Amino acid sequence: MTVVAVFADPPRPGLVLPKLAETSPLTQSEVTDLYTAMLKDAFLAAVRSGGELLVNYRPDEHLPDEFVTDEPAAAAVRAVAADALGDLSDVRVEKQVGSTFDARAGNTVTHLLDTEGEQSVAVVRGNAPFLTRTLVDSAAMKLRASPVVLGPSADGRCYYAAFAEPIDFIEAFADPEIETLAAHGRDAGLDVDFVPMQPTVETGADLLTVLPMLHARREAGRIVPKHTAEFVAELGLRVAVEDGAKQVVRV
Repeated sequence: MTVVAVFADPPRPGLVLPKLAETSPLTQSEVTDLYTAMLKDAFLAAVRSGGELLVNYRPDEHLPDEFVTDEPAAAAVRAVAADALGDLSDVRVEKQVGSTFDARAGNTVTHLLDTEGEQSVAVVRGNAPFLTRTLVDSAAMKLRASPVVLGPSADGRCYYAAFAEPIDFIEAFADPEIETLAAHGRDAGLDVDFVPMQPTVETGADLLTVLPMLHARREAGRIVPKHTAEFVAELGLRVAVEDGAKQVVRV
């Protein structure tokens, strides 16, 4: 069984997806709502898979001072998980440990593999709306033969990084993530495999890929990420071509 560790920040404007607010027509509040929706869909994908969800939140001591509020980070993330899943009695909710993302991801993976004896651990940021149960289960099958399984995204990013054995996590998520992670896997003497490419959402340009995919899947009667789809429908977000240039519009 793979422990799917979804790395979650408390959904606060300016803290989550800051580049998206700067490069899209969405306000900071709307960006926060989109992040929350994608996070819920990531929780659902993990729970519906053959893996075990770990809600791995960034605690207040690892947040910039301006984003620490009266509501503890743990409570904010728990509220999002409870809204998506309902009862959390069977869901692991644990804080991240480390001052950088590399350190926090490495500490989580290494602790679960070496100390708790888990078979494999996946690192997920929760900004890949098309992460599905099928992808999680496909990665778990590949992990039986390859101790490192990666999910590539646009611009050299990685939306899913799963490990059956630990690697050197120092700067393992440096850009381009997918290449760096693969190199660290090979440096550890491990076979590396991949699951299909999926888009992640960090900038306005990413919406030019995600929105048409979402609407196409709905038109074709295929499964869509529930909470992300509801957010997009509520705001009426689409991609339009004006003067030969694609842009995100509200209809």
